[in-house]
Amino acid sequence: MNEAEELLATAEWDLPPERHRHFKDVLMQRIDDDENRAAKPSVRRRLARPAVLVPLVSAALAGALLTTLTLGGQPPQAPAGSASGTLNRIATAVMASDTIRVRDDQFVYVRALDRSNTGSFGGPVRLGALHTEESWTAQDPGPLKVTGWLRSSGKDAVMPGQLIPVESADAVPAGVFHPTYRWLASLPTDPDALLRRLREEARPVEGESRDQAVFSLIGDLISGTVMPPANAAAFYRAAARLPGVREIPDAVDAAGRHGIAITLDDTGFATRHEWIFDKESLALLGSRFYITDPDRGITTETLAGTSAVMETAVVDRKGEVPARAASR
Repeated sequence: MNEAEELLATAEWDLPPERHRHFKDVLMQRIDDDENRAAKPSVRRRLARPAVLVPLVSAALAGALLTTLTLGGQPPQAPAGSASGTLNRIATAVMASDTIRVRDDQFVYVRALDRSNTGSFGGPVRLGALHTEESWTAQDPGPLKVTGWLRSSGKDAVMPGQLIPVESADAVPAGVFHPTYRWLASLPTDPDALLRRLREEARPVEGESRDQAVFSLIGDLISGTVMPPANAAAFYRAAARLPGVREIPDAVDAAGRHGIAITLDDTGFATRHEWIFDKESLALLGSRFYITDPDRGITTETLAGTSAVMETAVVDRKGEVPARAASR
């Protein structure tokens, strides 16, 4: 197995369904290139886990550009303890978060702890060792072929210590696959309007409902980006409107921190994601990813990935690590 194939095996179940097909197509093309030219593979991975899923304390919850906007079209108050009620409480907390300002020439930096599947492609899950993943997401609206950079370290890390470009075959403008601050700030802050937009953007894969694709897309966008609080709040309020969202009273992220989890049940699909929030501050802590796939011998729901965001900041250059005192 060459290095690109090892990367595919590691990352296969690390991606939200929305990006899985794109990643696989690009990476398999690079594997073919490796066989012909012995070139290193480019990487098309989720930049944070939700994050690396990756890859999730989230920049969205750290806040950006405080506003006094009022979100319209809010549903009646949900009962305490319900998923929709918790998501609306999270949205309220986001609106009170601090400001992080981001320029087009900067990068959003995320440092996360991660455990992901190291089993062979198509085989059973083998959860690897806890390791560190860092990402730098370019804020240049592009279009760009390289939209960010990744670096992993520790046991079971992919190409440890190397700064790896997040590269696409074609130049990508700001949007779902290149989520910049400016683009996120341009999205509707009305949750109903945002949900309509997300339903248009989502591309369900085979067997996946559109609601599940939207849930995964939201998780991807809140888990490694910086956006205005009004936009972050709208994402959570939009998620609260998805049928099937469910609260899990106790969940543990990759760092061992306990929190409340939000998930969406889709019994017709092989994967399930959880977003984990601190029980007191409601900050986004991390994520967990489960799979059920009888064709691979996975007959019961199995943990296939978990992450914890430890640091989020804005830096001026790729590869730059913020001073710990200045991190968000």
